[in-house]
Amino acid sequence: MNTPAIDVRGLRKSYGDKVVLDGVNFSVAAGTVTALLGPNGAGKTTTVHILSTLVRPDSGAAFVNGCDVVREPDGVRAGIGLTGQFSAVDGLLTGEENLLLMARLRHLGPKRSKTRVAELLEQFDLVEAARKPLATYSGGMQRRLDLAMTLVATPRVIFLDEPTTGLDPRSRHTMWDIVRELVAEGTTVLLTTQHLDEADELAHRIAVLDGGRIVADGTPDQLKRLVPGGHIQLRFADPGSLEAASRLLDESDRDEAGLALSVPSDGGVGTLRNVLGRLDEANLEVDDLSIHTPDLDDVFFALTGKKEESGRVESKGTQS
Repeated sequence: MNTPAIDVRGLRKSYGDKVVLDGVNFSVAAGTVTALLGPNGAGKTTTVHILSTLVRPDSGAAFVNGCDVVREPDGVRAGIGLTGQFSAVDGLLTGEENLLLMARLRHLGPKRSKTRVAELLEQFDLVEAARKPLATYSGGMQRRLDLAMTLVATPRVIFLDEPTTGLDPRSRHTMWDIVRELVAEGTTVLLTTQHLDEADELAHRIAVLDGGRIVADGTPDQLKRLVPGGHIQLRFADPGSLEAASRLLDESDRDEAGLALSVPSDGGVGTLRNVLGRLDEANLEVDDLSIHTPDLDDVFFALTGKKEESGRVESKGTQS
């Protein structure tokens, strides 16, 4: 019970003297989206390649749907789908022919192949373009077809390695909607991305990978609370109220022109309740209030900064 769909324990991988993964640990609950976030070279794609049995780890263990990626690769492959950074469709075939080819490779049989291809063409809004050459497809259409091919055999776990790279905003949002629908149906998704808004939109949990290590792991809101800079913005109707509130909340920063105070906050309800309680006791009315928290951009820059120390690169984040 409650066995994670993906379970990674102490994963290590090097290429020569280059350490790519240095003891990576994380898990992904079934039916959820976890985003692997990190700069170029952090080890995101290597992690996906190990989990999809394309690369063997040097040490550690990884399980997908309960199958060991090294000892039971066939079991892993039977239950996964992979969409890489670059489209894997055949440009000489139509969309329908690409899907039929994948269905044959997955041994679905003629009748089931035809039914499944029709379902996917409908699901990904490709019916009208099904028999057109791929040269007529936009980038977004090709990525939708790429994902549809991944889903031919109805995998329980899908690896999406930077799936929206190069797409325009409308196509990106279409892909996001498709991912949400898949998860609502029970599919587990491991997503690698450099788009911080994408991780914020889709992920239930985010693991930040830097220098081959997980430097933070949690929900988007939990990660945002790791970074200082959150505050409560209080706006007052007149300079007198602003002055009185500034004396009462002596830890605040005052904006004279805007009649506003900025009070440091961890984003929790307790801090907000405390501030409003103190103002209420002093009979000070707030004209407007807003809560500001760090976003994933702040988290990314805070946790993936690097420095040289004693000849090795070390992450500034805390190992989790």
